[in-house]
Amino acid sequence: MSDVVKKVEEKIKSKDAVIFMKGTPSFPMCGFSARAVEALKAVDADFDFVNILEEADMWEGVKQVTSWPTSPQIFVRGEFIGGCDITLEMYESGDLEKKLQ
Repeated sequence: MSDVVKKVEEKIKSKDAVIFMKGTPSFPMCGFSARAVEALKAVDADFDFVNILEEADMWEGVKQVTSWPTSPQIFVRGEFIGGCDITLEMYESGDLEKKLQ
């Protein structure tokens, strides 16, 4: 296992939710990242983020972990749940909040 994959796995376990996104929660740099952050905030998630525009090594590492090529990528309780669309579907159905409880 590479050092960057270990770093990604440590980050994923650091909070209830972690989003690998373009930009920051207060200044998202793409609409998909912005919508995913809003869903996490709406359920009062205790979440952390990685700005993949500034941390290219972490972005390469997370893609190795998930085999998923697009951003954002969201993890809940250490489990990869998917990107923006899946996160929004889980939010709308109530599953995101349940998973974070």
